[in-house]
Amino acid sequence: MDELTSTTRTSSMPAGHPRVPPARVGILVANLGTPDGYDYWSMRRYLNEFLSDRRVIDYPRWKWQPILQTVILAKRPFSSGANYKSIWNESLNESPLLTITRRQTDRLRETLAARYGDAVIVDFCMRYGNPSVESVVSRMVEEGCTRILYFPLYPQYAGATVATANDQFFRALMKQFRQPTARVVDAYFEHPLYVEALAQSVERAYAQADSRPEKLVASYHGMPKRYLMQGDPYHCQCQKTTRLLRERLGWAADSIDTTFQSVFGPEEWLKPYTVEHVAELAKRGIRHIAVASPAFSADCIETLEEINGEIREAFLHAGGTQFTYIPCLNDDDAHIRALSTIITENLSGWLAPAAEAT
Repeated sequence: MDELTSTTRTSSMPAGHPRVPPARVGILVANLGTPDGYDYWSMRRYLNEFLSDRRVIDYPRWKWQPILQTVILAKRPFSSGANYKSIWNESLNESPLLTITRRQTDRLRETLAARYGDAVIVDFCMRYGNPSVESVVSRMVEEGCTRILYFPLYPQYAGATVATANDQFFRALMKQFRQPTARVVDAYFEHPLYVEALAQSVERAYAQADSRPEKLVASYHGMPKRYLMQGDPYHCQCQKTTRLLRERLGWAADSIDTTFQSVFGPEEWLKPYTVEHVAELAKRGIRHIAVASPAFSADCIETLEEINGEIREAFLHAGGTQFTYIPCLNDDDAHIRALSTIITENLSGWLAPAAEAT
């Protein structure tokens, strides 16, 4: 850290010079976002920010905004609010995504402090909602972060997730008078420790199940098929994630199905659709399935309400009898190990762990 701190020593500063904090490296993890509450206006603010993002909905503004403002935002806050209410963490008055992301950050902070001491500041932000990217970047700069490693917690790259998170980070940097040096963490879908964490979560769920599921469904968040044709690598990275997971588990080629959920709007999205596929499995006589969510780093509305609610119901209604939901990796030990290792790898050249620095 000598290189970082040498420019911040105050012994030679003239009287009246503004305080310059010791230089440190910021590690900022980012997740999708969360409304502040499940009431109508909280949901409307959140949905307006989310659905106004051109990375998410890329229709021309003149066509999309009138529909969004007059039709969708008049009705959807009620239905989405009811869904959030069904999973809300009432004790902390926040969404599960916020609770879990905070726990992940706390554990990463503890792990990385053991490696780097007070040379790092670890925090989290949300692409949509609070804590905002801009507010946390500003705080990090005020606390002396001359370098920031930004880590969107999406294993697979997609324009509607990683790219828009990065966009918001760089917009926040544009507002800084003293701009820190920045790095962003790439998609980590094929990192061995991430695949290992996924495999362990599946093995744990299967060991705890009353009977062995006949099929594992790996359900990823969907996107319009058009994005794939335009060059977005998300679909390919999802398929590879499933293959790497299957190979690590040592299972047969037909043991895991890759599907896509959360379809929105009239155009065709990546297929097969999870809700339709699980119903088809039941109709084919498969009575017990397990569903995992490799694209989500933390349980959220799409997993707790959609998969463990709507998709479970579709399978059981079509004739299935047992549905095993495999939780996201959340703050599981293997997941924290994977994330902290990825962070350490991306800090190369900036910082060395204490054992290496001596």
